[in-house]
Amino acid sequence: MNPSARLLRLLPTLTLGLVTLVTLAYFVGAHEGLYALDDYYYARYAHQLLTGTFHLGPDPLRQLHDPLHERWLIFGPVAGLYALLGINIWSTTLWPLLATLACLGLIWAAYRRRQPLVASGALVLLGLHYFSLNLTTYLYPDNVNMLACLGAALALLRGRRAAGRAAVGWGVAFAGLNMAALLCKETVVFYAPFYLALLLLDARRGRLRFWLVAAGAGALLLGAYLAFYQWQTADALYRLHLIEHTNEVLAEGNYLAGNHAALLHRLTLAPSQVLLGSGLGLAVLLAVGSAFPLRAESAPFPAAESGSDDRRFWLGLALSTLAVYWLGSTSLTSYNPISLVPRMLTPLLPPLCLAAAFGLADALQSGRRLGLYAVGLVLLAALDRGSAAVLYAGCAAVLAGLSLPLLRHPLRPERPGHYAALGILGLATVLALRPAYLLLKPSVSGHFPQARVIEKALQPPRRGVVFVDDYLIGNYDFYYRFRMPAGLRFRRYWARDSVQLAPGETAWLLLNHATLRNPELTRKLLRYSPDSVLSWYPRRRLLLQDGPVELYQIK
Repeated sequence: MNPSARLLRLLPTLTLGLVTLVTLAYFVGAHEGLYALDDYYYARYAHQLLTGTFHLGPDPLRQLHDPLHERWLIFGPVAGLYALLGINIWSTTLWPLLATLACLGLIWAAYRRRQPLVASGALVLLGLHYFSLNLTTYLYPDNVNMLACLGAALALLRGRRAAGRAAVGWGVAFAGLNMAALLCKETVVFYAPFYLALLLLDARRGRLRFWLVAAGAGALLLGAYLAFYQWQTADALYRLHLIEHTNEVLAEGNYLAGNHAALLHRLTLAPSQVLLGSGLGLAVLLAVGSAFPLRAESAPFPAAESGSDDRRFWLGLALSTLAVYWLGSTSLTSYNPISLVPRMLTPLLPPLCLAAAFGLADALQSGRRLGLYAVGLVLLAALDRGSAAVLYAGCAAVLAGLSLPLLRHPLRPERPGHYAALGILGLATVLALRPAYLLLKPSVSGHFPQARVIEKALQPPRRGVVFVDDYLIGNYDFYYRFRMPAGLRFRRYWARDSVQLAPGETAWLLLNHATLRNPELTRKLLRYSPDSVLSWYPRRRLLLQDGPVELYQIK
């Protein structure tokens, strides 16, 4: 085997190693701790599950409107990690990290031998996508759901081709993985139209063994699931009704009730703007190119196996999922479009990145279309007004640079592996720029200094009141592993005049400059600055400072 072919064969493994290292570095270096209510709720449910205090049924007061409570596959594994590693931010977010790495592992295992360049391209496009990396550091359901959705899609892809016992095994796996996705997040329904289309196609061809097994296994799982809710809540469709109730509670902020004027924009330009701004324009452009595969005889050197069936499968799933994201509703009783936030796109990421990888493989195998892709990326950079423009411009420069040798003479057939590896490395370098930039930026939450201050100075036998901001007031018990010391109370800053101290108690002011300057929080939740907070407590003495976090004793 010549060196170029050997490099091409090793490229998926080398790419997997590189992307894994970047993911781990980002997880450790860019971690912001608890950042929203969702991850706090999941962590609290995990602790309740571990301690036996988790309430299975509905809220006794019938006020619960929290679908997070029913996503067992998010907080269940975390409860196990708490039992093994204790309660801390690392054990809390280890499960999303493992799920993210498992997605990469599935792609590597599925394509590293048959289509190494497709595997490498997909690993780079998915693994170095900023938002998939960002979601490794929070206990959100999205990357865990992405793992279950990708596993289900691979089971479907393999199962439809299998025969005999293999089809039975894949059918059971397909049903089980879809149930697992449902236990993560309801967005598994994004894949439902594509499933139905393939079912109808296979029914016409008389290939139903896989589907019959999957339907039987799915019926058993779904029946057991509904029976569980009937037993616990006297309502087999409790989870569906809970989601509808949540829509009613949050109606003020949705497109139908609170933002009706923006509905037309939401259904036309807004989704494309989210794709563009999130950096997925590159994957979309390459996926469009994959719909028009190059002929093998047009390539300057022999192309790898085309994998046309897989190409069409992933492209079809990506288009179907995108259509649901674009036009779908969060409710069955009224039309309310899906929220346009990048993390809602995680079911789309695996099929889109795999379809794009076929388009990228075509270009790197043949040397053609690279200039065309570069021009398209320049146009995307011009359309984007945010940080994604740097990504598009950088990728355009890489692809344009790869196309330059073709202007004079074709590439030497004996070195395709080196050429492909250069392209993968160039794109990986550009895609890693934003994660690297986030690694160098100061923290926007100050979680770790705040945890150290609380651990050092606000522990028993101290007694009294700690005044904190309106963000920390919602999750301070996490810093005490959900077991608050009896002598400590936490209150909001504005409660300073209404709190009475008992004999022997002390009052403290905990000031986190990073939190109070975080634009995501100051736009809606925190309406005060560090200076204004300090002006409310003129009689104070600094006890401890750790980075952006200060602890004062109030006199």
